[in-house]
Amino acid sequence: MVVPVSKTKRKLIEVARQLFARNGLENTTMNDIAEASERGRRTLYTYFRSKTDIYKAVIESELQTLYLRLESVIERQLPADEKLMLFAFTRLGAIKEVVRRNGTLKADFFRDIWKVENVRKEFDQKEIHYLQSILQDGCDSGLLEMANVRQTAGILHYALKGLEVPAIRGVMTLDYQRKEDRDVISTLIFRGLYKKQ
Repeated sequence: MVVPVSKTKRKLIEVARQLFARNGLENTTMNDIAEASERGRRTLYTYFRSKTDIYKAVIESELQTLYLRLESVIERQLPADEKLMLFAFTRLGAIKEVVRRNGTLKADFFRDIWKVENVRKEFDQKEIHYLQSILQDGCDSGLLEMANVRQTAGILHYALKGLEVPAIRGVMTLDYQRKEDRDVISTLIFRGLYKKQ
């Protein structure tokens, strides 16, 4: 669900994102954000109590982009195995785009993984819920079979999360359009989910 954000707040978040990506979190001040957004410090402090608050809002805004991409997959009318595959590729592609848009993994913006992980908790729970719904649909249709859908969704979430860094760094390139790439992901991650014949 998209939470409405005022135009001013959205602009402050976008300006902060650009400054954090370019200069790093530590080298960006609230004053820098106020000046770059052409808003006064008073306006900035109306929306955010601190730089940590605006940093959190930036991460949440970027995660919102991921939510929308994943929700578009969830809404498609596809068999569960195809939807699961599309979900995995869409997710990895969207994460890569977010990082590319915000600098490299070496940038301060992504250096403090604990800050990012703290903000990501809600996203992670939503993603597990999305995966659970796909898996449950697969079980209900007789295509997939597993003892514990919720636990399997959690494990798949962490498996996909583990592929993020290699995908972002370009060490591992995966393209949904290439059958070989879909086969690799299917064999490595999803094969055990298929119903035994």
